[in-house]
Amino acid sequence: MVRQERESKHKFTIPVKRYRIGEVVQYTPFTRQTIHNYTTMGLIQESGWTEGGHRLYDETVFERLATILELRKTRTLAEIRKMLRIKVLKTT
Repeated sequence: MVRQERESKHKFTIPVKRYRIGEVVQYTPFTRQTIHNYTTMGLIQESGWTEGGHRLYDETVFERLATILELRKTRTLAEIRKMLRIKVLKTT
C-alpha cells in the first residue's frame, strides 16, 4: 500500500488513513481535550471507532480543523458551529 501525503493550508503534513485522537493532536496545534470538545459540540465528527472504543477520524478532519483555526480568530465557537452546519447543508 502506498501512503500518500497531503498538506493543508496550515502546513500540516498528514498521511492518508484513519487517525486516533492522539494522532490528530500530534499533527495539529490542538490538545486532546479540544479535539474531544469539538467532537462533542459537533464541530468535527469521528468516522468510526476501534474495537476498544476509541474514536477514529479520517483525513477530512484536518481540513475542518484548519477552517476552525482560521475562524477562531474572529468568531465564537457557536458562530463557527452554525457556519459549518450551513456549509454542510449546502453541500448535501
